[in-house]
Amino acid sequence: MRRSYANLLLLSAGAIWGMGFVAQSTAMDSLEPFVFLGLRFLIAFAVILPFAVMETRKATVPLRPRDWAAFLVVGLFLFGGMSAQQVGLLSTTVTNSGFLTGLYVIFTPLLGVLLFWQWPHPALWPAAAVAMLGIFFLSGGQLATLTPGDWLTILCSVFWALQVLFIARWTSSTGRPITLAVTQFALCGAIALTIAGVFETFDWSMVYQALPELIFTGVFSSGVAFTLQALAQQHTSAPQAAIFLSSEALFAALFAAILLSERLGMLGYLGCMLIFGAMLLVEVLPTLRERRAKPAVAPT
Repeated sequence: MRRSYANLLLLSAGAIWGMGFVAQSTAMDSLEPFVFLGLRFLIAFAVILPFAVMETRKATVPLRPRDWAAFLVVGLFLFGGMSAQQVGLLSTTVTNSGFLTGLYVIFTPLLGVLLFWQWPHPALWPAAAVAMLGIFFLSGGQLATLTPGDWLTILCSVFWALQVLFIARWTSSTGRPITLAVTQFALCGAIALTIAGVFETFDWSMVYQALPELIFTGVFSSGVAFTLQALAQQHTSAPQAAIFLSSEALFAALFAAILLSERLGMLGYLGCMLIFGAMLLVEVLPTLRERRAKPAVAPT
């Protein structure tokens, strides 16, 4: 798969997450955080499992125990990010949550350098800064005083960065991205439902009320989007993936305008332009540099 196609898949995942933000927030009116997360990932597991089975049948090399261990580690990072974000929403504003979650655009290349000494393409640093500024403007250009929910959301962005980094390292080596995605879903669903069974209440009538949100976030925001992420990250770098996935904020604003009649101010439109510019930067500059680096072919 060409890098441009992989980035298009990541952009599609960002669009699905942006569309699902409304569903995720309205579901909290009926369900407690870990009940919602557990059911969401249980649905994702059931939907994507048949594709993982087909992937396994076509594989020529079986997965090793260390591959399964790596998949479980990625699943723990995903659970950490999802649970911190979901619980954080109980005590922070949507504006703050949207901006602070986007910090993974900065944390991804930083952690890549600190953990693996992987220096990204030079264009990634200004692109990450531009994307971060765009998310800030899109969120309204201001932050309220940091609350416990804000700190949980910052922790969430660290988990997201780790998840993006480790998917990039392990999907290409195993060639089993769908199996990785299903493993993530199974682990997140199991942990969330265990916590919900101990600390939260479960009511089928409340589940029925939130069923449309559960179906959308389970099938599309979890099952489809996270699988697209795993597929695409075999063919692009983790910092590039973080830039394209940050389009979630842009699409969230777009679908809020379409579905909820919300309107952006001038700062919001500026933020959209900056995020789009950051994506162009990471897509175009590396390509131009590669073309310039190729030696000229002598005429015959």
